[in-house]
Amino acid sequence: GSYPQLEDMAPRIVEHPTDLLVSKGEPATLSCKAEGRPSPAVEWYKDGEKVETDQEDPRSHRTLLPGGSLFFLRILHGRRGKPDEGVYVCVARNYLGEATSRNASLEVAGE
Repeated sequence: GSYPQLEDMAPRIVEHPTDLLVSKGEPATLSCKAEGRPSPAVEWYKDGEKVETDQEDPRSHRTLLPGGSLFFLRILHGRRGKPDEGVYVCVARNYLGEATSRNASLEVAGE
């Protein structure tokens, strides 16, 4: 049988992350959903640096969800800094190209 060939498509972001204000110790999710063919791989960047998730470091408190969203088990915030606070973007890539989401800032609510 002849099937219509599905055209490969460069990624596009269909759900962008939005700014979050989170209390420390609380869970949080930065949404991101990308479409493309083949399915794009999603990476997150915070202030321009790649975000490590439990894919790279099993002890990480950050998980990349199957759809591409970034889930924080709990927002870390200590006297020595606010490691989770910053501006995040999600980048979806496949062999045809990449798409970058809008910026979303994550702020930790005041003490």
